Amino acid sequence: MKKITIWRLCAVLLAFGLIGAACGSDDDGDSSATTAAPAPAATEAPADPEPEPEAEMQEDVTLRVLVHQNPPMVEFMEAFNESFEASHPHITIDLSVVEAGDLSIATQTRLSAGDIDVVGIFGFSNAAQAYMSGAVPPNWQTLIEAGLLMDITGQPFVDNYDEATIADAGSFNGKVYSINLGRVSYSGMFVNKDLLAANGLDVPTTWGELVTACEVVKAAGNECMTVGGADGWPVFVGAYGLLGAMYPDQEALVEGLWTGDITWDNDQSVEMFRRMQIYTSDMLEEGVTGLSHDAGPPRYAAGDVAFMPTGVWQAPALESAEPDFDWTYVPFPGSDNAEDNQYLFGKYDQGWAIAADTPHPEAALAYLEAFSAPDNYQAFANAVGFIPTQPTAVLDTHLGREVAPFLANYRVGFEQYWVAPAGAGQWANGSQAAAWFSPFNEWTDHVALASQAQADLQAGLDAN
Repeated sequence: MKKITIWRLCAVLLAFGLIGAACGSDDDGDSSATTAAPAPAATEAPADPEPEPEAEMQEDVTLRVLVHQNPPMVEFMEAFNESFEASHPHITIDLSVVEAGDLSIATQTRLSAGDIDVVGIFGFSNAAQAYMSGAVPPNWQTLIEAGLLMDITGQPFVDNYDEATIADAGSFNGKVYSINLGRVSYSGMFVNKDLLAANGLDVPTTWGELVTACEVVKAAGNECMTVGGADGWPVFVGAYGLLGAMYPDQEALVEGLWTGDITWDNDQSVEMFRRMQIYTSDMLEEGVTGLSHDAGPPRYAAGDVAFMPTGVWQAPALESAEPDFDWTYVPFPGSDNAEDNQYLFGKYDQGWAIAADTPHPEAALAYLEAFSAPDNYQAFANAVGFIPTQPTAVLDTHLGREVAPFLANYRVGFEQYWVAPAGAGQWANGSQAAAWFSPFNEWTDHVALASQAQADLQAGLDAN
């Protein structure tokens, strides 16, 4: 029987550019975004792998594993660890659990101390690029450059994950250091298909169609959109799809803003700010300033609102509210060109990495190999509710079936690339502009806000 210890470490201020729909971030604010929306735990423990031959002849090993707190995941890990120990009698798993917001510093502390073997690590993001003068590297990059994470390039289990996942979320300078276990999207919107049909409307695929749909359902006495505006961050997260529709290549957008090839006050960006203001001031129903993020799904489940722009993590809460209508989840159609509205943007969540100096490399690699077995990974995806990162796995839920057609067009979102220049002003990150308009903030003129955003960004660029 393995033992579980709960680590609670003192918070240490680290400079990160991470925004995302990640837990511990006050940009999207929802810890379930990082931990993904809890889904019903697996009803069966993972199948026991085949026992090792002559296991009794091997030296006893205690494998120390660190993971963040996410109840369905921790419950799954308990079952997996028991089955792993049964098939590897010489290995005992010592599982440590920390709060998601403490995972980064706990990982750094324990790797530096040399008292951990396998670590849970979020998808690699916000790397300090060569064009980012003066940017501070994220923690995962610092760990790799310090030689604290094992290079697992070429390990057979890495091939169980799709190539884009390994490239986007687990690789650095051409080498693989992590396998990522799941992703979330926050750039789409839930759609009340019955309400649209009752008003003679199809699911909108362009900005113009969305504007028309809102006008029609409001004229019929219903509401266009709702979101948890009281928490602030759901407002701009709800508009991430609009950002992605206007600038589908989010990595290029970040580089362009740093190099000056793209500005927040160019014609395209000003139009984006205009649409963000329409979304905030006209599309969202009155009263959302008093609606919390968690209250969003029950409000939407009432059935008189056409759209709820938010992350996929709210699907379980919506289903729990038992809506009496057929719903789907589609990319936010922020562009007039339907081809630009086919992408789901998001972030990669939980992954596994191995300490470079682990005294038990064979046991650690065997642990990741067993976890990555397709049958076990499928059970994990079902238990935790991630959008799978193994191509053989499926998310067998209503949400999983609805987003499946868009997964081939899944892209990493802006805030996973964005690193603010040191010295930039408070309005420099224009991706959050939707939350800066009235009634949520002071701005009422989208042109003036675009100009201010660029000025605050330029202040940081000039300082470096």
